[in-house]
Amino acid sequence: MVQGTGKYTVITGASSGIGYETAKAFAERGKNLVIAARRKNNLERLKQEILGKHPDLDIVISNADLSVLENVYQFYESLRDYEIETWINNAGFGSYGSVADQDLGKIRMMLNLNIEALTILSSLYARDYKDIEGTQLINISSCGGYTIVPTAVTYCAAKFYVSTFTEGLARELEEAGAKMKAKVLAPAATKTEFGMVANNVSEYDYDKSFGTYHTGKQVAGFLLELYDSEKVVGLVDRESFSFQLADPLFSYAGNSSHNQQRM
Repeated sequence: MVQGTGKYTVITGASSGIGYETAKAFAERGKNLVIAARRKNNLERLKQEILGKHPDLDIVISNADLSVLENVYQFYESLRDYEIETWINNAGFGSYGSVADQDLGKIRMMLNLNIEALTILSSLYARDYKDIEGTQLINISSCGGYTIVPTAVTYCAAKFYVSTFTEGLARELEEAGAKMKAKVLAPAATKTEFGMVANNVSEYDYDKSFGTYHTGKQVAGFLLELYDSEKVVGLVDRESFSFQLADPLFSYAGNSSHNQQRM
């Protein structure tokens, strides 16, 4: 990679869906981008689409499979020379099915990407940028990261991790007086490739399966609302499909006398 000028927004899982639309939304705000995903052709198409409207922006492509641990560290190291203003961990996928019958190979990859890669990238970014004014880390969870959904127990458990990890990090940063903000976005059903991947099918009808859903563009709009706010959580109600901004939702034992004492 050749270093550009100015600040950058990093978006993983940018080859389709929410990540693709989020990249376009940040480009509309004049943000240089690092877009990462496995499918280089999709990233090239996204880059050309953005440059067609915003030719002065620098759009950096990173073709990486972040379900592979070694690639996660290599990806972060490749960005050492860039000034990263915002980091959005969007890469991830789901899986429907009972726990007893789930494909463990697929589940392993899901946990590697949805949990391990997200944790490593969040940790490295927080380590390097926590004291830099204006920086934000936004992790993409799901309303299934706050509610257990039938036939998606393992996926929800992974997203509960994303939600609690990010809320906890937000608390930690605040208590430390850090300048970085950590936030979590929790969408409901969104018309993307998610349904096909989660169900192992080549076609998926969101109208038939859900009836009510958001588009990737709508969710990117929710993400910008969260980005512009002082709140930690952006959550879609899975019954009403309304979007709300909120303070952390999980209980926090910050003032408990039973916490381990600092050494």
